[in-house]
Formats: sequence, structure tokens, C-alpha cells
Amino acid sequence: MGLIGILVLIGVVILFVVAFVFLIYKQYRKVGPNEILIISGGKKNYVTLPDSTRKEIGFRYRIGGGTFVNPFTESVEKLPIEVISIQGKISEVLSHNGIPITVVYNSQVKIDTDDYALYLAITNFLSKGTQGIHEVSETVLESKVREVIGTFRVEEIFTSRSQFADKVIQAVKQDFMNLGLMLMSFGLKDITDSQGYLDALSMPNITAAKYQAAVDQAEKDRDITIKTAQAKKEGEVARLAAEAEIAGASWRNEAKKAESQVDVNMKKARADMAYELERYKIQKDLKREEYAVKKVELEEATRLEKMGIEKKQKELEANIIKPAEARKFQVQAEADAESYRIITESKAKVQARVAEDEAESERIRKMGKAEASMIAEKAKAFESYNQAAIYQMIMDKMPDIANAISAHLSKLDKIVMISNDGQLGTSKLTGQISEIIAQLPEVVESLTGADIKEFLKKKLNKEE
Repeated sequence: MGLIGILVLIGVVILFVVAFVFLIYKQYRKVGPNEILIISGGKKNYVTLPDSTRKEIGFRYRIGGGTFVNPFTESVEKLPIEVISIQGKISEVLSHNGIPITVVYNSQVKIDTDDYALYLAITNFLSKGTQGIHEVSETVLESKVREVIGTFRVEEIFTSRSQFADKVIQAVKQDFMNLGLMLMSFGLKDITDSQGYLDALSMPNITAAKYQAAVDQAEKDRDITIKTAQAKKEGEVARLAAEAEIAGASWRNEAKKAESQVDVNMKKARADMAYELERYKIQKDLKREEYAVKKVELEEATRLEKMGIEKKQKELEANIIKPAEARKFQVQAEADAESYRIITESKAKVQARVAEDEAESERIRKMGKAEASMIAEKAKAFESYNQAAIYQMIMDKMPDIANAISAHLSKLDKIVMISNDGQLGTSKLTGQISEIIAQLPEVVESLTGADIKEFLKKKLNKEE
């Protein structure tokens, strides 16, 4: 092999070595201390579960630093483990005492770095990244904060914010462990309500503070007045003493004048002191009157507020409760009256019906009794009748029978008769009626067995 061939071979070897070193360098992947390097596709790894058992997983990871990655069998992904700040706002959540409040909170969340927690975080958030962790954590926090608010009164949330935060941390702990996360801190930023409940809570304290401030100021004014009066008194006494010394120095020459002047000065001092004392009393009385006025104003405001409440209650009673009760009484009275009317009418109808039925029964009974009596009398009379009486009775009824036969002719307005034998229809009709009447004795004999013709013959023969 020639020199050129050797040089070429050396160049190829050097190039190969450089390429190999470059490949090794490129496959050595590094991450910062706030990132996790996840290598999947290579040899298997194991993770210890909470029950102390080992579970085989298909990836390995490294927090910070670097590691070599096989370019043929392994792939690499990164997941940040830095702290994620979450600022949430939950509106109109009912507290334990039923007050809707709005809370704003701040919290910090990050991936837990324990082996099992890292395994859970990688499997849950590798494809979602920091945004996915933020969204899931915010959702879990919101639900748990709502739950905890429902167990606290509004006053307790204000006065025990640290206890509230501890409750929230404990409430989300298990859910965050299941996600491979940890809540590093939680704090309430602001608490408001739309119903004025919080303002109402602070009003008594504000009023008491203002009242105490006014009292303190009045007491200070009183002390200032007293001290001023005392200072003036002491100054006046000092002045009088000086004047007395001056007067004493010139006493020999002007004793009477000095004595007179001393008396004058003493009277003036007394007058000044009396003036100051009177002014102090007047100021004290004025302060007392001011306190009394403020007290009266406060009592008057309380009374007016109470009167307003009583007025609203009376309006409610007058406009809603009383009309409702009156309407209820009216409806009840109308219902009772209608029920009484129906019952009374029913009783009256029943009594009238019973009376009518009794009267009808009595009438029928009397008619039956009268008819029975009449029939009995007729029966007795018939038993005493002889043959002549019976025949006479039959003869008395025969005109009625004849009238009954011809009665229908009196109801006819017009009769049209057609005859083929040349006789008048009217004469033929009269003859037919006469024949019917002539047949009455035979009809009576066939019904009763009484031979009227024979009876009349015998009767007529006897008379001859």
C-alpha cells in the first residue's frame, strides 16, 4: 500500500472517530435542575408502589444533569418541575352560615420528586406540560376550596385564615398525591360578598370606635379646660402675691391704700376665680349636653329604624296576612253557609216528602176504606134486592147505554154516506142505530141471564 493509501486510511479513521465522538456528544442529553429527562424505549425500569411492591415501567428518568441516550432504541422528552403559581377566584359560594361570598386565593404547585410521585406525574402530564398541570391543579383547588368554604362561617374565614388554608391543603393532599403533585403553599388574598354582610359585620366596631374616639376627645377637652383654669389660677395667685409684696414694700407710706388695694385685689381674684369656675361649669354642662344630644340622636336613629321595621311588618300584615285571613274566613263562612243551606234544604225536602207520602197514604187508605164500605153497602143492598129491583136497576141503566152508543154521532161535524139501494143515508143510519138499541135486551140477557122482554110482558099483563 502506498503512502497515499495510508494517508487516506488514516483520514478515514480520523473522520470516523470524529463522527463517533460527535454522535456520542449529541446523544448525551442534559437538563437543568428544574427539569426531568424522560428516556423511553430502552431497558425497563422499576418503581416502588405505596404498598412496597415493585412495578415495572417502560421508561427511566433523571432530575437535572445528563445521561447517554441510545439513538437507535430510545427517545427523550422533558418535563419541567418548577413551581407553578395559581391565582384563582371563586364567586358566590355559600358559607356554613349561608352567606354567598367571593374569594381570591394564591397557591403554588409543583411536581413531587419522590419516585412514585414522579412516575404518576410523568404518566399524567408528560403530554400536557406546565399548562396541563396548571389547569388540573386549578380545577382540583377550586372544588376543594368550595368544600372547605361550606364548613366555615364568614367570620371564621376572616379570623382564622391559617386554619382555612390548612384545611384546604389537607383536602387537596390526597388528590394531588394521586396526580404526582404537591401543594407547596395556599393563601387567601381577598374575601368579598355581594350582599353587604361583611360591611354589616364591621359597622358595630366602627361605630364603637367612633364613639370611643368622641368620648376620649371630650375627656381630653375637659382635662385641657381644667388645667388651663388651674394655670390661670396659679398665675393669678402669683400676680396677687407680687402685688402684695409691692404693696407691703410701700405699706408704711400708704398703709390704707395698700389695705384697700389688697381688699380690691382679693375681691378681684375671687371674682376671677368664680368666673373661671363658672366658665368651667358651663363648658362641662355644654359637653354633657352634647353627649346627651348624641345619645338622643343615636336612640332616635335606633327608634326610627325600629319604627321602619314595625311599619314594614304592619304593611305586610295589612296588605297580605290580614286580607288572606279575611279571605280565608270569608271562604270558610261561605262554605259553612252553603253546607248548612244544602243540609237544611235536604232535611226540609225529606220532611216534606215524608209528609206528602203520609198524606197520600192516609188519602189512599181512606178512599180504600170508603170504597170498601161502599162496596159492602152495595153488597148488602144487592142481597136485599128482589128480582123486580134488579130488573128495575137494569132498565135504569139502559138509557145510559143507548146514549153511549149514539154519543159518538154528536161529535161528528159532517157525515157522507153512499147507498146503492136508493134510500137516504140518514134514514138508513137512524135505522141501524135503532136496530142496535133494539138488541140491548138480548145483550143484557146473554150477560146477566135476565130476560127483560119476559119481565115486561108479565108486568104489562098484570096491569091489564
